[in-house]
Amino acid sequence: MPELPEVETTLRGVAPHIVDQFIDQLRVHNGSLRWPVTRGISELAKGQRVVAITRRAKYLLVELERGTMMIHLGMSGSLRLVDRAAPRRKHDHIEMLMTNGVCLRYHDPRRFGAWLWSDSGFPQLDHLGPEPLTDEFTGKRLFELSRKRKMAIKPFIMDNRTVVGVGNIYASEALFRGGIRPDRAAGRVSLKRYEQLTVHIKEVLTSAITQGGTTLRDFVNGNGEPGYFQQTLMVYGRGGQPCVTCAKPLKDIRLGQRSSVFCPACQR
Repeated sequence: MPELPEVETTLRGVAPHIVDQFIDQLRVHNGSLRWPVTRGISELAKGQRVVAITRRAKYLLVELERGTMMIHLGMSGSLRLVDRAAPRRKHDHIEMLMTNGVCLRYHDPRRFGAWLWSDSGFPQLDHLGPEPLTDEFTGKRLFELSRKRKMAIKPFIMDNRTVVGVGNIYASEALFRGGIRPDRAAGRVSLKRYEQLTVHIKEVLTSAITQGGTTLRDFVNGNGEPGYFQQTLMVYGRGGQPCVTCAKPLKDIRLGQRSSVFCPACQR
């Protein structure tokens, strides 16, 4: 699943080509996504100028002169910039053709993403926590929210009400850097360790964005190229392999139906 760095990388890749440009056509070839594509979206978008493209959590917000389109990549979605004459591939469900000749194609084999339009906001964005790379996300916030919480710290920091965009990969990596077991109760982590953890979360996400996102089977950035952060992953996907710090075998457990790899010696 594309995580926050992948979405941010996509945003940075496509923005220079569509911002301040006009939409010639929006072609919907298959509108049966996680949430059905907004009825009449092609007519609503046609002729409009793209004012900006921003991100909230893992949602891309394409701001138009009238209204906003919200895009979510779901489990396997990606956006690609192609020549408008390039043949459409299987699972290319939506095309946004710009008057400057650029074509932005939404590709989603599993069709679990979204492409919606609204002029009054989106309920999916309600009740979200702060962005992890802002000053609003602090160790103090995590500490205060976690008091008397028995749930494990990993699903706690992956909860979008706590902070948005800290997915499975980056939660695993940040907890390793912070020396915290993923199954430790969130309420049993000190303020000092939470302050350190927020620093590690910011570092891991920033590094991933810089390196272009995580290389996963389905993910490509806005130019159709894979990211490269997976080459530097220290625990995610490495169950049974030696720890990069102490060389002892990494352990793989299940937390919230997700694989969680950690070092029993380095993380407590």
